[in-house]
Order: sequence, then structure tokens, then C-alpha cells
Amino acid sequence: MAEYDRLPPDLRRWLNGAALPWSPRSALRAWQDAMRQAEGDAGSAAQDLSGLEERLLKRDAVNVWGAGRH
Repeated sequence: MAEYDRLPPDLRRWLNGAALPWSPRSALRAWQDAMRQAEGDAGSAAQDLSGLEERLLKRDAVNVWGAGRH
């Protein structure tokens, strides 16, 4: 829990609505990449993470339910 508490507040807010059970370490890594891409804009970084999560969910849906079911 301490690792989660050390995350940036904007990332913790995003994680509150996340569909996947992100580990603090992987969430922070993705957040840092997104912040670099967004040139420090937390709103854009959060949108980027949402896009990443959507792609991961689509990929996982194929593995769980098969092609054509996502």
C-alpha cells in the first residue's frame, strides 16, 4: 500500500477508475512514459493510459473469448 501511496496524485486518481488491476510499479512506468509523450500534461497522459488500457483489454478479450468477441 505504501508503494501506491507514493504514486503521483493524478495517477492515483486515474487508477481509481481503471478497469485493470494495475500494479503500482507498472502503472508508474506507464504514467512516466505517458507524461513524457504528453510533455508533462497530466490530462493528456491520463487519456494515453486509458487508450493503453483499452488496447490491453481488447488483446485480453481475444485470449479469453476468442476472435470476433471483443
